[in-house]
Amino acid sequence: MERKFLSYFWIFLKGMAMGIADIIPGVSGGTIAFITGIYEELISSLNEIKFSLIKDFKNGGVKLISSKVNIPFLICLFSGIIFSVLLFSNFILWLLSEHPILIWSFFFGLIISSILYVIKKIEKWNLLTVLILIIGITIAYKITKLEVLSSYDSYIYLFISGAIAICAMILPGISGAFILVIMGSYSSVIQAINDKEISKIMAFAFGAIFGLMTFSKLLKFLFNEFKNETLAILTGFMAGALVKIWPWKKNTGQLYQECVSPLAYEGDPKLLQSLNLILIGFLLIFIFDYLASKKAIE
Repeated sequence: MERKFLSYFWIFLKGMAMGIADIIPGVSGGTIAFITGIYEELISSLNEIKFSLIKDFKNGGVKLISSKVNIPFLICLFSGIIFSVLLFSNFILWLLSEHPILIWSFFFGLIISSILYVIKKIEKWNLLTVLILIIGITIAYKITKLEVLSSYDSYIYLFISGAIAICAMILPGISGAFILVIMGSYSSVIQAINDKEISKIMAFAFGAIFGLMTFSKLLKFLFNEFKNETLAILTGFMAGALVKIWPWKKNTGQLYQECVSPLAYEGDPKLLQSLNLILIGFLLIFIFDYLASKKAIE
């Protein structure tokens, strides 16, 4: 019983890590889910959620639904995500504003290691797999260069934003927060969370639920039928998004800043601190992998 509780507690912590990643424009919560070993379980669990569950609830209550849906896993994970977003949104935004080089350095190392981690899981390489990898890189890179729309905060637009952003949030490499920035909804959503505007939060949340219920089915099908190709495009997404996470950028005052070398950076590049954080982020993946393999042996 104690081990079961500990297992769910770790799922909650992984959810918190996903929540922190989802706050940051350029980092994907899906990447965190992948490197912590819960991605496929997440997709499978989401795929179990169907509108027919409403009828099941009427006929058999929570007990019947529990037999069809991985409820404890989803509750623990999304509780962690929500808790993290509510608790850390202001702090993460402060870090991005005051210490951007350091926080981007950590995530840059994390994503580099994640790319290697996912590539290792591709069992069969061929021309198609390589082509799909290149397509994934291109798509993610183009997304980082899209123009930003004006800010919108109508309930319908927040619903649509939630549906689209959540699809990106569960894709490794594509940042749901960055999609919100592009759609002009990021500041509205963060402000609604900070100000506890329940109506706007609910509009966004219902959109996210709708997006999860539809998009998870596609991902489940792809993992079942085209696992190597799916892993290849997800790897491409992460690689293509690296330009967004590069710590040193030319200060132009625009959202899309030009990447420069640390030596060409205007101001203090914080090189030693940044390299240390890149290394820490890089090594974290191998630590997760080691702990996961050790748990599997036990």
